[in-house]
Amino acid sequence: MTGHRTARLSAFLALPAALTLAAAAPALAHEGHGGHQEAAAAKGSQAYQIDLEQLNDSGASGTAMLSLDGTKLTVKIEASGLVPGQPHAQHIHGSTDGHDFHCPDASADKNGDGITTTAEGLPAYGDINISLTTKGDTSKDSGLAVDRMPAADKDGKVSYERTLTVSQDVVDHIKDLHVVQHGIDPNGNDKYDFGKGKSELDPKLPQEATAPADCGMVKGAAVGSMPSGGVETGSGGTQGIESPGLLAGGGAALLAAAGLLAVNRRNHQRTAEARTDRH
Repeated sequence: MTGHRTARLSAFLALPAALTLAAAAPALAHEGHGGHQEAAAAKGSQAYQIDLEQLNDSGASGTAMLSLDGTKLTVKIEASGLVPGQPHAQHIHGSTDGHDFHCPDASADKNGDGITTTAEGLPAYGDINISLTTKGDTSKDSGLAVDRMPAADKDGKVSYERTLTVSQDVVDHIKDLHVVQHGIDPNGNDKYDFGKGKSELDPKLPQEATAPADCGMVKGAAVGSMPSGGVETGSGGTQGIESPGLLAGGGAALLAAAGLLAVNRRNHQRTAEARTDRH
């Protein structure tokens, strides 16, 4: 009798342990699958893609990537359709105090001359937060430092990369910011001239040199975050599990516990039959 109780107790204790292992297996497998991303997220690493779309019918477009590691911001920009051989001022615009700024549309052209100037665009995309210079200062003060801005090659392409140290406010509000590149060529002569007048920012510069050429806003989730919708449930499969051995181990433990229960039932039946024979 004592042996029967002991066996039954062992089976009872084995089952919750097996269930726990089986339940933990997908979580452990998921952790293995996204371990590097989760580790990166834990360290504060984030990455965002920005699609740059033309303004002022410039024909410019491109992609910017903003990658944060703590307060280190790496900016990579690949753009085309810009004015060949000319410097293109570029900035991260927007607010880090909760204001909602965005890329302007054609309605920003208040005087109807066909050009949305920097001054006309500012109410939409906000003031300069970071000047994306090739070297030196990156504050608002360098917003028109055309000698330290990237120049487009002969095909109108700009390839830019720089790592900067930014404030915690920028880190906390990175999704509220956006990238703007400046410099247009409305008369198609492959240079900046005063055909559209002087820049309202600096009368020594032509309007063409400072008018926005393209703009893009941060989009997408941070690298390492949970995909939209969370973990898929209810499929009953193991797709996406990097370590199926863990799941198999949990299943084996469940089978072992079930087998132990079956043996105990058979032992119980045999004991009952023996008692019946004795009587």
